[in-house]
Amino acid sequence: MAKTQSPGDVAAWMLERLTGERCLYQEVAVYEIEKRFGKGFTYTNELGNPAIDRAVLREFRKLTEGEVVWDRGERMWRYRESHEPTDRRQVD
Repeated sequence: MAKTQSPGDVAAWMLERLTGERCLYQEVAVYEIEKRFGKGFTYTNELGNPAIDRAVLREFRKLTEGEVVWDRGERMWRYRESHEPTDRRQVD
């Protein structure tokens, strides 16, 4: 019997991809998640943009706490730079 994929599995894949490429664009992540794990882990947000399920993002946040930031302008996750404050998870 095949193992059911969980939000944690998707988050672990996101971290693996981020580690390899040093950044992960949301649009690319949504496409790849749908392809690899199914549409149950993505949705269309209120602005009509593709988005990642909140349960996946919670798991991803746990895996990357203090190391990764969401770059709002670029719509991507990337590793925190040394000059950026450690108490913020989002940068402009």
